[in-house]
Amino acid sequence: MNATLAVDIRCQLGECPVWSVAEQALWFVDITGKRLHRHDPATGETRTYSVPEEIGCFALARGGGFVAGLRSGVWLLDEEARVDRMLAPNPERAETNRFNDGRTDPAGRFLLGTIDEPKAGGTAGLYRYDRRGLEALDGGLMTSNGLAFSPDGRILYHSDTPRFTIFAQDYDPATGRTENRRVFARLDENAPDRGRPDGGAVDVDGCYWTALFEGGRVQRYAPDGRLLSEYPVPARCPTMIAFGGEDFRTLYITSARAGRSDDELAAHPLAGAVFALRTDVPGLPEPLFDPEA
Repeated sequence: MNATLAVDIRCQLGECPVWSVAEQALWFVDITGKRLHRHDPATGETRTYSVPEEIGCFALARGGGFVAGLRSGVWLLDEEARVDRMLAPNPERAETNRFNDGRTDPAGRFLLGTIDEPKAGGTAGLYRYDRRGLEALDGGLMTSNGLAFSPDGRILYHSDTPRFTIFAQDYDPATGRTENRRVFARLDENAPDRGRPDGGAVDVDGCYWTALFEGGRVQRYAPDGRLLSEYPVPARCPTMIAFGGEDFRTLYITSARAGRSDDELAAHPLAGAVFALRTDVPGLPEPLFDPEA
């Protein structure tokens, strides 16, 4: 199976693909480009919405609109991606730490993490937002990434990209609490390509998929942490993945081009585009964010 071009776009830092079942469309962001994009595979049309800050992650909200992790905090956005109201401020120093990866849990809560941009002290964290407010779940991270849930919602996967590590934690869907964090997989930081785990997703068999930033590929892991397969991507820096399409067997893969060398961009001119890979095993639909969860 080979990944092919799905959206001919050049995002600076493409991230957070989310498939809308209701619209049969793919949403994704350009974090540093401060854009939210909507792509309709049936027509090939891509619509772009500007946001006022870097948008690290978002989720489709029940009743319309979005919840989003912007640099300044967690916000509700309307259907045109205009800021509606802040749900919670960034609990960290916004000048150096912004929200990054995020995902809705089975009950409609929004989990999201931050990035320590200077990579200076591991000051990033992982948080849960629900009607009780924003609560820290984990800390001491450099780049919070790779959020995904097992099909029964009882295992939370999460990575710290610069540390080449994917974690698993027990998760209580009824309360949103986590415990028993352990290493799920650790990549070789001395590998020539230094590919490291970025955004993730889980398929119906409970296998965890991850995009390898600077690794030019995506990987699929068994629930016990064994590496099962790898698939090349026509960009050195794939960033995140999402299952979509009518049968949820199309794996969409965002990528980045910001900060890449001229030689790399010459070798990978599609960097920043969105790619698609047909899979044998389907993924799962994303729950909608519920402000009352």
